[in-house]
Amino acid sequence: MTERADREPLSARFRWLLHIDLDQFQVSAERLRRTDLIGIAVIVGGDGDPSHGRQVVTCASYEARAAGVRAGLPLPAAKKKCPDAVFVPLDLEYYTQVSTRVMDLLSDLGHPVEVWGFDEAYLGVDDRDGAQARDRAEIVALADWIRRTVSDATGLPCCLGVSDNKQRAKTAAGFAKAAVRSPDAAPADRVFVLDDTNWADLMGPRPCRDLWSVGPKTAAKLADRGVDTVESLQGVPREDLVEWFGPSQGSWLYVLCRGGGDDAIATEPRPARSHSRSRTYPEDLTDREQIRAAATVLAHEVREQVVAEGRVPFRVGLTVRTSTFYTRTKMRKMVEPSLDFAAIGPVVDGLVDAFDLDRPVRLLAVRLELLDV
Repeated sequence: MTERADREPLSARFRWLLHIDLDQFQVSAERLRRTDLIGIAVIVGGDGDPSHGRQVVTCASYEARAAGVRAGLPLPAAKKKCPDAVFVPLDLEYYTQVSTRVMDLLSDLGHPVEVWGFDEAYLGVDDRDGAQARDRAEIVALADWIRRTVSDATGLPCCLGVSDNKQRAKTAAGFAKAAVRSPDAAPADRVFVLDDTNWADLMGPRPCRDLWSVGPKTAAKLADRGVDTVESLQGVPREDLVEWFGPSQGSWLYVLCRGGGDDAIATEPRPARSHSRSRTYPEDLTDREQIRAAATVLAHEVREQVVAEGRVPFRVGLTVRTSTFYTRTKMRKMVEPSLDFAAIGPVVDGLVDAFDLDRPVRLLAVRLELLDV
C-alpha cells in the first residue's frame, strides 16, 4: 500500500549528506553506566544468561567480535567463542533514552536530521547561505565537530560518513568504522568521505554484496552471471539488469554501482504504516491450539498500540519461524478496517490455519497494517 502524495513527509535535497553511526551502540550505552565494562569483551542480548539457547546476541563489543561473536549468534555459541565476555541483558527502555538524547542533540545543531534507528541518522548540509560551496575540507571539519560534540555531550563514540547521497554516506561510515578498529587509529579516522574522487578505487574491486541494499540473493544471482565485483556490475548494460531483475531493481542497481543514490532528507516523521509484536518462546510450540493462543496474545498487544495511536488496521500478517529457523509470513486483508478485536481475531485464526505447522515453532510475530492518517 502506498500513501497519497499529500501524506508523504516533507523532504529536501542537500549538497552533503552525513551519516552518523553510534559505535557498538548498546555496548557503549552499557559502558556509560558501568565503567568496569570499558576495554573488555561485552555481549548484549536476551536476559544476559548465556545458557539460554533461544536468545541471541544483539550487540557485541569489538573485543568480542575479534573472537568471532556476531549479532544473531545464539548466546551459548557466543559463550563458547568468547568465554571471558561479560553478558548483559537487553534494556530497551534505557537504550531508547540514550538514543533520544543523541537525536535531540543532533536536531539542535542547526541541520535537518532524519533518524533511522537507535544508533544511526542522516544530517543534511547545504552550501553556506545557499550560495558559496562548502569544500571537502570544510565538510570534514563540520563532521568532526559533530562527532566531538556528540562524544563530549553524551560520552558515546560515533563515526560519520560524508557523501552526496545517503547510500554513499552510509558506506563511508562503514569505512570509518573499519578504520577506527586499527591499533594506530586517530580520532580523525572517525570521519570518512566517499564521493566521485575515490568511489571507483575503493568500491570497484569490492564484491557486489558490499553495495548498500544488495542482499545475498541478489549478489548470488549476479555471481551466476559472472558479475562478482562492483566494477564488473558497472559494465552490465542497464537493459540487461532490467531483464534480470525487473525495471525497478535493475535500474536501481545500475545507479547504485556508480555511486548514485538518494540525496533527500525527510523533514517530517512519516506515520508508521504498520505495527507488530514478536516473541521467541522458551520452549517450542508444537500444538496448533497452543500456537493459536500465542498468536492471539500478540494480536491483543499490537492492537493496544494501534488503539493508543488512534489508527485503524486493514490487514493482518502472521510470521512463523520454526525450530529449524525456516521463516515465512502470510498476510490477509480484513473484511473491513476495524479496531474491534472481533474483526481482527478471526483473521489471526485463519492465518494460523493457513500454515502447515509440520515443525515445532520457536517464534511468532503478528503485524497490523494501518490505514493512512
